[in-house]
Amino acid sequence: MNSRQRRGVILLVLSVLCALGAFVGVLSVIRDVNGKVGPEVPAYRLKADIAPYKELNAGQFERITMPERWLSDTAVTDLADIRGKIAVTRLEAGSLLQSDMVVDRPGLETGQQEIAIMIDASTGVAGKINPGSRVNIFATFAADDSDTGADQSKLIVSGARVLDVGRLTALEPGQSSNDRRRTATEAVPITFALGTTDAQRVAYAESFAEHVRLALVAGGDDTTVSPGDRTYTLDEDK
Repeated sequence: MNSRQRRGVILLVLSVLCALGAFVGVLSVIRDVNGKVGPEVPAYRLKADIAPYKELNAGQFERITMPERWLSDTAVTDLADIRGKIAVTRLEAGSLLQSDMVVDRPGLETGQQEIAIMIDASTGVAGKINPGSRVNIFATFAADDSDTGADQSKLIVSGARVLDVGRLTALEPGQSSNDRRRTATEAVPITFALGTTDAQRVAYAESFAEHVRLALVAGGDDTTVSPGDRTYTLDEDK
């Protein structure tokens, strides 16, 4: 082996040693980064905005992975955790799903039943009544045919708990169950949790009242309405 060949072999060996050194350095950097970042875990990001109080489903989220140490303790890592839950506020697209963004959907208590009625969107809800809200349900009745009859407004149920607020629905002509009721073009199905007697009152009002209206009750307000204040006629102000 001449001197030129020896120099070539030496350079080749040096190149291999440099490559091995660089590879070891890269592995060291990777181990250092993994040691600082830690293992990755699944997380979920919103695909689009979600309105408040809407029920959640898996199709509204996309799965991503993130270092576990970068996630907050409230981050949702399993979509089974949102089953039966609703958004507590407006959720923005691109946000990471957190457990404090959702709450359990209101459910029935012992002795209650669900009853849903259509409420005129322009007079009944105004976009402020949501699942979990407490409302007073008022119904107005036209005077009967007797000479002493008078139009009446009645508080038929106080403190009714709302289970669900449906989507705004366009009403077809004649869809209202009461011909005397003012013709409404849009309505919202509202589901309540009520006892048997209150459910009967609501069903009666939907069938025979000219209007059914909801009044939002302030949170924590447990004021009891006296029987004398549950019915109103215009004659009382004369």
